[in-house]
Amino acid sequence: MRVIGVIPLIVLSLVNAVSGCKVVRNPSPEAKNAAQTDQSDEARMANYAQEIWEPKVLPAVQENLVPLLELRKILDQDIEKAGNAHGLRPEGEANLWNFAVSGTGKIIEAKTKSKAAKLQVDTDADGIADVTVQLGPIIRGTAFRDAMPFINFSDFRDQIEYAKLARAMNDLAHRGITIPEGDVVGQTVTFEGVYTLNNPTDKPEIVPVSVIYGAQ
Repeated sequence: MRVIGVIPLIVLSLVNAVSGCKVVRNPSPEAKNAAQTDQSDEARMANYAQEIWEPKVLPAVQENLVPLLELRKILDQDIEKAGNAHGLRPEGEANLWNFAVSGTGKIIEAKTKSKAAKLQVDTDADGIADVTVQLGPIIRGTAFRDAMPFINFSDFRDQIEYAKLARAMNDLAHRGITIPEGDVVGQTVTFEGVYTLNNPTDKPEIVPVSVIYGAQ
């Protein structure tokens, strides 16, 4: 029996099968690094902030949360004692303490139409605002970045990149809260957030992760 004519048919079938396949190559590590380099600092820091926000940042706030009125009593006695007990700061004793705090008070003043929206809150019932709750989207300070024990300046390229991370974290804090509509002066508000202790006599400027509005 002659089988010579079968071989060309088999070869032709294999050629057709291969021509119908699409080869997909995995990107090389060099290509991945190039893609990351092409991203702007803002994009890279925004992506990093998003990656750590829920699994690391929010749990760190909850683990170190202290009632603001309780913290004030300790601060009145000894700043370092308060810092060692409840404070968070980057490595180095020269750095400022940051605190994760909770509190409730009466809204004395509300600036909600501004890009730097904020509430002035009386937490000790003396009729005077003693806390600023920053609502954003423009938020001052770097408390969130500096309060995280797993974030170190040495892990970043330079000061510019490090600063953009702080901005990205403030942006995420803003997105997680509600800016009220209408007049909220006189209402109670309950908050959780972080602030940097610049001076014990200064009014804390809190960047919140939670803001709950109550009734008058």
